[in-house]
Amino acid sequence: MYMVRRSAYDGWVQSCQVNSLGWRYLDVAVVAANSGRAPSARKLHAFIDEAGVRSRSKSSSDHFVMTAVVVDDQDLPLAAQFLAQLRLDLGRRPGDTLHWVGLKKHDQRVHAAKTLGAQPWATISSVVACKRHLTNNITDSQFYLYTFRYLLERLSWLARDSRATLSYTLAHITRPQMTIGEVRQYETALRSMGTSIEWGALDPRGGRIEQPNRVEMLQCADLAASATFRAFELDQFGNTERRYLGELGPRLYRRGYGALTSYGLKLHPWDGSTKAAYPWVAAL
Repeated sequence: MYMVRRSAYDGWVQSCQVNSLGWRYLDVAVVAANSGRAPSARKLHAFIDEAGVRSRSKSSSDHFVMTAVVVDDQDLPLAAQFLAQLRLDLGRRPGDTLHWVGLKKHDQRVHAAKTLGAQPWATISSVVACKRHLTNNITDSQFYLYTFRYLLERLSWLARDSRATLSYTLAHITRPQMTIGEVRQYETALRSMGTSIEWGALDPRGGRIEQPNRVEMLQCADLAASATFRAFELDQFGNTERRYLGELGPRLYRRGYGALTSYGLKLHPWDGSTKAAYPWVAAL
């Protein structure tokens, strides 16, 4: 959806895409125009975690999910307050690291997803790899990076549209471990490829890898990734749980009239086989 806001500055008019990041950039631009100052550069932070197993063996998970929770720099204190309250709600101690796997009860998981989905400072984008529908033969590390590429494209579009610079932090990568050197090599390779990444909207220093107990916002990414994973992955009884993802729905990245599957919930591959296997996704 696109809307127009008019300022008192000589009939100044600017069109702005409305998303979960709201009108903040536009308001800053209006103030700057009226004062003769250039608007200050916005900073966004993407915190990225995964759910499922990268391996494509017969015994591994059928899906691999990589999720980013994006927060404006000035909203980081609100995000910290959210985590502090969520720990209190769940009976955890202040400073405890929250992990989805540590939430054993359904009602705890619903509460975590629902409260995160109600936070106006959060924008969530996920890439879901449907491994049994993929036909290409690549290594586990290449598979991880291929999924990461799709997510990075979407994060760069969000930053571009928000007139911001986005930095990103990956949760510590295991199974097998991936180093920051490998991430740097892939970033360099992507720059030389024909991708849709808007590099000008990303921090030129590249991403970093951290632990959720050191960068607590990665805990939000853990919750969002796992909530999304459970909507696709069958449990031991052959059931999925889509409610968790549904509770996150208000915070999923939507761009204008574009399909959610292009922005906030990208499936790959997205073809006839996956559209038939997951018909409910298109209706989100």
